[in-house]
Amino acid sequence: MRTIGLLGGMSWESTQLYYQLINTQIRERLGGLHSAKMVLYSVDFAEIEQLQHQGDWDATSVLLCDAAKSLELAGADIILICTNTMHLVADDVKAAVNIPLLNITEVTGSAIKNTGYNSTLLLGTKFTMEANFYTQALQQHGLSVSIPRSAEREMLHQVIYSELCNGVVNNASKEKFVRCIEEFASQGVESVILGCTEIGLLVSEKDVSIPVFDTTVLHATAAVDFALTKN
Repeated sequence: MRTIGLLGGMSWESTQLYYQLINTQIRERLGGLHSAKMVLYSVDFAEIEQLQHQGDWDATSVLLCDAAKSLELAGADIILICTNTMHLVADDVKAAVNIPLLNITEVTGSAIKNTGYNSTLLLGTKFTMEANFYTQALQQHGLSVSIPRSAEREMLHQVIYSELCNGVVNNASKEKFVRCIEEFASQGVESVILGCTEIGLLVSEKDVSIPVFDTTVLHATAAVDFALTKN
């Protein structure tokens, strides 16, 4: 079994889901008392969040590159950045180490395309929805990508940072997310991406009428696939 390196803490609410999902899948696939070989570098999210809202992506890149190097030195065979937004600097992190980076945008795009869908709604932080790094990655898989209107993007962003990243699950916020998704579903959008690793705490496929692609689950599953593949 190869060792998975988790670059987490952004927020730790979703990082614990990665740990749980990966270990659960390893146990299901191997049986017995098997668990995953993992190393975790958990950052102080307050520092990252401040830099994000200042638009200082260069500084966030330095922090994550240093963390990735530590994971490599600790014996990781692959690195997962356990957040969608910080894949904005994924190319920098990939270049900083000599082990693979499992990019969440590529995993997500492949998963949607492999199921035969051609269009999707991207939900996440404003950074994820408004920057082009995620949309372009999805478009490279031939997907048509929609994002919510400005007011809805602001609402989603605030719920993620003020509620979900603090472990708060609010039914009123859930209803807002569901309304947003259903509006696009009524317009013919075929699927929705939970493009923030915390959104799965609030919304699941049973809540809406179109297929849901939970990036946390997809990313964790791809990591397990890698860990159990022979060199």
